[in-house]
Amino acid sequence: MKKVLVILGHPDANSLNAALAENYAAGAREAGKEVRMLKLGELNFDPILHSGFSRDQPLEPDLLSAQEAIKWADHLVWVYPSWWGNLPALLKGFIDRVFLPGFAFKYRPNSPWWDRYLSGRSARILMTMDTPALYNALVYRNANINALKRATLHFCGIKPVKVATFPGVRFAHEARRRQWLDAVKAYGKKD
Repeated sequence: MKKVLVILGHPDANSLNAALAENYAAGAREAGKEVRMLKLGELNFDPILHSGFSRDQPLEPDLLSAQEAIKWADHLVWVYPSWWGNLPALLKGFIDRVFLPGFAFKYRPNSPWWDRYLSGRSARILMTMDTPALYNALVYRNANINALKRATLHFCGIKPVKVATFPGVRFAHEARRRQWLDAVKAYGKKD
């Protein structure tokens, strides 16, 4: 049975992102997958990596549980809004604190290369944004997607990573939002 971890990177449990995460999870369960969810807004942790990688910073219990959930999963689903063309601070802080050397990767001594400790997993990014998709691609060069997909997930061995964006949230009417919710439920069934 495929094991799916849905990570809600929006701090508000009543947001459109939360509804997208719940619909993805519902579709995955309907397809017979085992699903767990991490709602980052409900976790208790300091999102600041105070000394970078130069000194160990003990992980809070919620982050230790998050690492166990990531190790458990075959497929990670990241649901978040693009704020200021990037990840929300809560999600970025979560990644900084959880995707550490020794857990997600390890640099090789005297080498520019590294070992990817999260290989064998796939991912799906579900990202909402007010920005039109074409503007995000041409002006921002999809920086908000590339930061997570390439600089984090691929770096740690998570491939393939599929992406679905939901642009123009600010102007989306109820019927459009319903289409998005139905689409992510379908992704949950087929991913």
